[in-house]
Amino acid sequence: MKFKSRRIKPMKRKAVIQALGFFVLRLCLYFVVSILLLFLYDLVKKGGGVISWEFLTQPPRRGMTEGGIFPAIVGTFLVTMITAIVAIPLGLFAAIYLNEYARQGRLTRLIRLSIRNLAGVPSIVYGLFGVVLFVNILTFGTSVLSAGLTLGLLTLPWTITASEEALKAVPNSFREGALALGATKWQAIRTNVLPYALPGMLTGAVLGLARAAGETAPIMFTGAAFYLPHLPRSLKDQFMALPYHLYIMATQHHAIVQVRPLAYGTAIVLLALVLGMNLTAIVIRYRRRRQREIHGW
Repeated sequence: MKFKSRRIKPMKRKAVIQALGFFVLRLCLYFVVSILLLFLYDLVKKGGGVISWEFLTQPPRRGMTEGGIFPAIVGTFLVTMITAIVAIPLGLFAAIYLNEYARQGRLTRLIRLSIRNLAGVPSIVYGLFGVVLFVNILTFGTSVLSAGLTLGLLTLPWTITASEEALKAVPNSFREGALALGATKWQAIRTNVLPYALPGMLTGAVLGLARAAGETAPIMFTGAAFYLPHLPRSLKDQFMALPYHLYIMATQHHAIVQVRPLAYGTAIVLLALVLGMNLTAIVIRYRRRRQREIHGW
């Protein structure tokens, strides 16, 4: 009996510690969610009244004190599309090469370290680099193209890192099994690795695009305009964008108090855009997992 009582006490102590740990984690979760809900409530309370069909489909008027944000929505969409065209293919193929083909040595480790360091570089540095490379050297000017390419460079390290981590999560036995059956290396990657890694790769890419869509500093130097009520006619034109539009209305406008509700409304639209891209990443991952379970991938 003494032996049993001595054994039960440590088990009870571990159970209490575990329950306490879960309680602290739940408390942290509730705290974070509460702050987020409070933030959303404040945004909707102060800017929800300006959200209307006119606000979403009309250009700004009278120095952005009236009208809507349609040119900013279109400009953000165009820049994000160019970013996706640049970052997603390059990021996915670079990750495949680094994880599947590159010789794992000192040089490869140095490249990975450089990519991770680039992911942490402040966005304003990318903006200055974009001015030098795309605006001046390649003579694209301050335009949709320059801003999209700059954001593509900003998103690329994020996409490579997320994609490589997804590839590393696939067991080596999947590759070895395909190679043992006579498949080439690319066939093994395409049939046995990518179906499992693709959900994580696409999720990382979409989350990187969501981050790029909310950036202000890179586009401020490479193409975003303060006030441009018409849509860009080509990729060489300047454009309006939601992040820069919000920045100007919240800090630089000559009638900040008058346009403050419009600024809150712009923040709601931008937040909805980023949230929609994050939900897209979740849906992509869920559907790919469901397809994998159904087809036995």
